[in-house]
Amino acid sequence: MQINFNTRRHAMEIASVKAFMNVKGGFYQGCKDVYFLRMIGVSRTMLAEIQQMDRILTEQMNQGRGFYIRCSSLPRLAAMDDVEFYSGCYEEWLSSGKRSAPIKAAMEDQQLRHIIGGACAEILGLLEKGKQGVNSSIGKNFIVKVLFWLDQTVFLALQNWKPEHSMKVVCTDIFRQQEYLFFYLLTRLGFDVLLLQAKQDISPELERLGLSRKCTAADSGQYEVPEYQPERYQKAGGSNVQNETEDAFDRKLQAGAAPAAVNVRVPKRDRRTKEMLNSRYHQENREQRLSGVRESAVRSARKELTYEELAQLASSVVQIMIHDGRGEVIGGGSGIMIGREGYILTNNHVACRGKFYSVRIEEDDGVYQTDEMIKYNSVLDLAVIRIERALQPLPVYSGEKKLVRGQRVVAIGSPLGLFNSVSDGIISGFRVVEGVDMIQFTAPISNGSSGGAVLNMYGEVIGISTAGFDAGQNINLAVGYEYIRNFVQGFVG
Repeated sequence: MQINFNTRRHAMEIASVKAFMNVKGGFYQGCKDVYFLRMIGVSRTMLAEIQQMDRILTEQMNQGRGFYIRCSSLPRLAAMDDVEFYSGCYEEWLSSGKRSAPIKAAMEDQQLRHIIGGACAEILGLLEKGKQGVNSSIGKNFIVKVLFWLDQTVFLALQNWKPEHSMKVVCTDIFRQQEYLFFYLLTRLGFDVLLLQAKQDISPELERLGLSRKCTAADSGQYEVPEYQPERYQKAGGSNVQNETEDAFDRKLQAGAAPAAVNVRVPKRDRRTKEMLNSRYHQENREQRLSGVRESAVRSARKELTYEELAQLASSVVQIMIHDGRGEVIGGGSGIMIGREGYILTNNHVACRGKFYSVRIEEDDGVYQTDEMIKYNSVLDLAVIRIERALQPLPVYSGEKKLVRGQRVVAIGSPLGLFNSVSDGIISGFRVVEGVDMIQFTAPISNGSSGGAVLNMYGEVIGISTAGFDAGQNINLAVGYEYIRNFVQGFVG
């Protein structure tokens, strides 16, 4: 039976993280009470309340009581398969008269599709109201991103959606118009939303829409909101969680927080398997052959390597194939070995696309399959995956000298599926792309190079190949070593 559904915002006054955690919106005669709160500034007390909220709400979710996620950003829509899929969802939404929006999490739920469809029409109207010159192309791009964000951030909640469920979403520093309207849309679906505005608040134009309530933290200071670490609360929520298998628990805990359906989890650091130990034994000869090259790259008394020596380091760059739920290959990329215990750095736009990965390593006939994404950051476009194999990582540049234009570099990756191709070039500039400092370089790359290594002449990683311009002549971009070093802390070695 179809249930009428509407929402009422701010039925009670709440003005703290703790109050947001505890508030439970009622559902009566088709109307759900929801809360959309902006907390300006961060205090020491708030940090403790955030940690408490993470623990309590994650444990409740593990026990099947409600849904909770806290994120620091929204994922970037980059994969062409995703663009095509959600563009098709947009066209179906248009053909329904903007009344029904299909997404992966709600394919069979006609009621939820209608609720999403109506909410999308509402926020598109708000976008057009608040911004001049919104044409059909801008509107389409906005709704396509919104539908993608729904599947990527709150998939589990929507897949099990019921109007009376408690669902809470927290995010840090949301001030862009489209992202802010997305979080308002979540409230129209029955979510409570808290925005932790530690660095910047929304514009006066967005404030005038009157969608959220603003509160200011008392005694706020220069504090950073820590990343959400749901793995800290594994099996901490009582007997129901204790009795679950590890895989089932991981799927329940992470489906709402992870890109696509990849199993995002942090394995125990002391995990050792027979396969890994055997692999280490079989690698001794190869490591001895390469030890001279690697020691030249990492010892303090460094010397520049020849191109032939740099090419040998391709054995620490992998090819990654991405599979969908049926096991079909839907794309590929590259990755850099950064930790001996199976840790591989790649681009988020590579790692977020599939159900699981196959990894190939030079001079190894094996193919290593995994669904473990350990960490990701959609803003920096970085991700770490893990395979059950001992690895020989490449050193990351420590930054003793500033990179300069004209500096020689070597790129290693698998362009167009050509496994571990090596090319050379120079640093041609430094750019800021969507707020991220990037290295522009001339070493040729193509589709499939994403996630590959950009090395200096000492064999150290100074960047990870991230983007290229088909219309340009060797205009390619890499995320630099400063971001990489911070991102891979705890996995190196």
